[in-house]
Amino acid sequence: MQLYQTQAQSLVELTEDPFRLEREIQSLFESNLYSFTGLEFIKSEFTIKNNRIDTLAFDPESQAFVIIEYKRERNYSVIDQGVSYLNLMLDYKADFIVEYNENQSKQLKRQDVDWSQSRIIFVSPSFTDFQKQSTNFKDLGIELWEIKRYQGGIVSVNPLQKAKSAPSIKQVQKIESEQIQKIAKEIQQYDEEHHLGDKSDDIRELYERFRDSILNLSPNFELNIKKVYIAFQINNKNLVYFSIRKNQIKIYLNRKYNEIDDPKGLVKDMTGVDHHGSGDCEIVVIDTENLEYILSLIKQTLK
Repeated sequence: MQLYQTQAQSLVELTEDPFRLEREIQSLFESNLYSFTGLEFIKSEFTIKNNRIDTLAFDPESQAFVIIEYKRERNYSVIDQGVSYLNLMLDYKADFIVEYNENQSKQLKRQDVDWSQSRIIFVSPSFTDFQKQSTNFKDLGIELWEIKRYQGGIVSVNPLQKAKSAPSIKQVQKIESEQIQKIAKEIQQYDEEHHLGDKSDDIRELYERFRDSILNLSPNFELNIKKVYIAFQINNKNLVYFSIRKNQIKIYLNRKYNEIDDPKGLVKDMTGVDHHGSGDCEIVVIDTENLEYILSLIKQTLK
């Protein structure tokens, strides 16, 4: 990806300022972890069973642990290390919870964690085609993020998207690795059908109308589907959440209640009320009567 800056109506390509050490990547990423990923920082250099994890993080939305590893070179196997570390997490769940509780002000219980959403993120300036292909399984729980530094203090972070047609690891006819077999059994990938499978045709149609309309608001919108919600995100930040019920859809906007201009009064104040997703604004929809108006509310989250 090429980046430019404007100078006197002309475009000048930015010059990359390569990272010299993996530690530089780690320091920058950890210092800006929430901004880059929305994850909570737990521990740097977390050691467990003679394995040293670069960064241990926690995803507060999916309620799952995330391991982050930093690489400056490309001559390593992301699939081997990724599978090994995911199995390490699944084998020693209690150790990860203890580490969380020792470093956070709140206490986490075993049942609070959704282990099916465990994942590992590799962060590197670039990845080989083989590394991309070997992790292109929708339910493998291994992600590749590219990070580059440019002169002038500019940094780009690009999480590589898996192909929409990426197969399930379960579709591989013969899985000889016991570690991969365990991951295939425990790690889950949720899709729209997970939320719509038992819903009526009316709710399906209602969801599709709102989904397509929201995606048309910005070319940067992407679906982020989790166990308990479907989110619409831009730059890895969830802005809108859908909780699909039997006869209605609850929409949550990632804004404080007093930040939304709502002259019709459709937004309910959820401040202090437990619900799926972030933000204090809830809208309940049963039809498309207020579709355009609700889209105007959603546009406010883009500002």
